[in-house]
Amino acid sequence: MNPKVPDTLEQAPLAYENADFLNSPDGRMLRILAEYQEPMARFRRERIQDTVVFFGSARFRALDVANSELELLANTGSAQPAPKEEQPARPEEIESGEASAQKLKLAEAAVEMAQYYEDARRLAGMVASWAKTLPGRRHRFVVTSGGGPGIMEAANRGAYEAGCKTIGLNIKLPFEQHPNPYITPALSFDFHYFFMRKYWFAYLAKALVVFPGGFGTLDEMFELLTLAQTKKLAKKITVVIYGADYWKKVINLELLAEKGAIATADLELFQFADTPEEAFALLKAGLTENHLESDYEREQARLEKQEIPDDPAPSVQEMMGPDIAKTR
Repeated sequence: MNPKVPDTLEQAPLAYENADFLNSPDGRMLRILAEYQEPMARFRRERIQDTVVFFGSARFRALDVANSELELLANTGSAQPAPKEEQPARPEEIESGEASAQKLKLAEAAVEMAQYYEDARRLAGMVASWAKTLPGRRHRFVVTSGGGPGIMEAANRGAYEAGCKTIGLNIKLPFEQHPNPYITPALSFDFHYFFMRKYWFAYLAKALVVFPGGFGTLDEMFELLTLAQTKKLAKKITVVIYGADYWKKVINLELLAEKGAIATADLELFQFADTPEEAFALLKAGLTENHLESDYEREQARLEKQEIPDDPAPSVQEMMGPDIAKTR
């Protein structure tokens, strides 16, 4: 008697279409490589040469031109509001005397943070408008943020309103989060790995603007300052810390130098600014001196004029040409 013939097998998925494998520990290296190569391909296709990165708080919603209600978010990047007792006092609560001392203090802080939103929006617009006038076929000093709400939204919004490309490097978090609507669609990224997101913040950045923020802002600021301090960046980066009163209450950087924890010269790695005009002047001066007027930039401009075509950048397949077999 013949044994029963097994049922016909379904076709096995291709390895690069096998979601179970790609999302497993065995697929981690491919996920990491994808978060390097896929953004690289998009930046090349969109002709992004370098960026100006904006960091700052994500917890506060914008005080829009329509004078919408101020509201604290539940967490950094969350789409959900914080509990009612943690929200800033509303005008009617203040008038009636029902607002607690904590809610009154939060209301005062919310107004201050809303002003920082407007300052970031304005500064980003100034940077983008200036960058748009620079010669060359690549986009220079593109305004970049973490892609979320708050100061990040303000930066992308300012560049968007100036009619320029703007980048959002978002991150997958355990709670709901969406990219803000002002990011150029082709330059909206979502990362799983924090370290790959940080790589792209640092790799293209020629300047950094740090607005008031919390743990995430501190983390990102000190990471880039450490790279500059240890000369791990193959470029000079202009760092502007916005809101001297806020930051000098949060961290005492001068004390680090006084105690010998950092060199006195390390205090020259950054500059403070309190108005969009002051910050823009510092950014423009630093970017011009360190990049636009450097020998390296002059050589790159010469090569670009000779070698950069008007068509989009070629793919790896196109660059390798007939020396390798065509693949799909």
